[in-house]
Amino acid sequence: MHQWFEHMWWRQARKPNIALRGLACVYAVLVRHNQSRRFQQQTCPPIPMLSVGNITVGGSGKTPFVVWLAAELKQQGFNPVLLSRGDGANNQTPHIISPYSKAHEVGDEAVLLYQLSGCPVIAGRDRIAGAGMAAEWGDVLILDDGFQYQQLHRVCDIVLVPKEGVGNGCLLPAGPLREPIAALARANIIVRTGEGEINPLSAQKEWFWSTKSAGIRDWQGIWQTPLEAGQTVQLVTSIARPKRVLDDLKALDFEVEEHHIFNDHHHYNNDDVNKLLKANVTVVTTGKDAVKLLPLWPKDKPLWVLEQQAEAEQGLINTIVDHLKPHHSTVSQ
Repeated sequence: MHQWFEHMWWRQARKPNIALRGLACVYAVLVRHNQSRRFQQQTCPPIPMLSVGNITVGGSGKTPFVVWLAAELKQQGFNPVLLSRGDGANNQTPHIISPYSKAHEVGDEAVLLYQLSGCPVIAGRDRIAGAGMAAEWGDVLILDDGFQYQQLHRVCDIVLVPKEGVGNGCLLPAGPLREPIAALARANIIVRTGEGEINPLSAQKEWFWSTKSAGIRDWQGIWQTPLEAGQTVQLVTSIARPKRVLDDLKALDFEVEEHHIFNDHHHYNNDDVNKLLKANVTVVTTGKDAVKLLPLWPKDKPLWVLEQQAEAEQGLINTIVDHLKPHHSTVSQ
């Protein structure tokens, strides 16, 4: 069912059926009401906040972008703190992530952000309370998946839009849009993620940012050298747009014998792991999946992860910092 919706959302040739378009109209009314209510309840975090979000459902590269942004801010002399809702967990009270945090307790994306960024990460559904903790850990807050979360004031709204654009241009459930395209008007910076030609969505400048494969590394640490191309592997994913990972592996000349696709934020169990190992074929996965698989994975078996390297259009980080600096200097005094 999920794949059927994905195909319909990103196929621009035909309009969705009238029932789905009717539900999209109802959804539009609810979105307007919720956004108005959230804005009226808006509070200011104790430190300046950057929001990284999207306007479409899943697969726009928020997690790797947040990791890239945190690294760039550290090079500029800032001490970023990351705030995550903790998707994949049912954790209402915010917690600071530690090396002992489990993905099923605090969320897979939160654990991955902590491991890849080296920054303090606060995770919990109550993001207002989480933001209140931020000043103890740094001087600038990055809100992951925050475009629709208007309860917190931000000094810069960064919206990621995949190179595919907005699909059929319809709101959920008829299309992939979480808000109407007109909502991009409140974004300070629009970033198009992915490679290839794009159709601009707004009159303002749209920046380019992408990731490319940076090799396949064993996150168990058993093998110190990357996995060599040409091998036969089995791929396991539980992410929003798994085809991208499959395409990356094929582009690296790996033979993918089987692709195990689970729903986004799937909680892996021992049966899943045993089935993967039973095939006796090298297992490759994503970082987001690895943080959930590692606690279950045999310590004597490598777990290979397709890693990514970010590439940003020149000037993007300077533009983001320009939004941040006036507020940051006020806090520092």
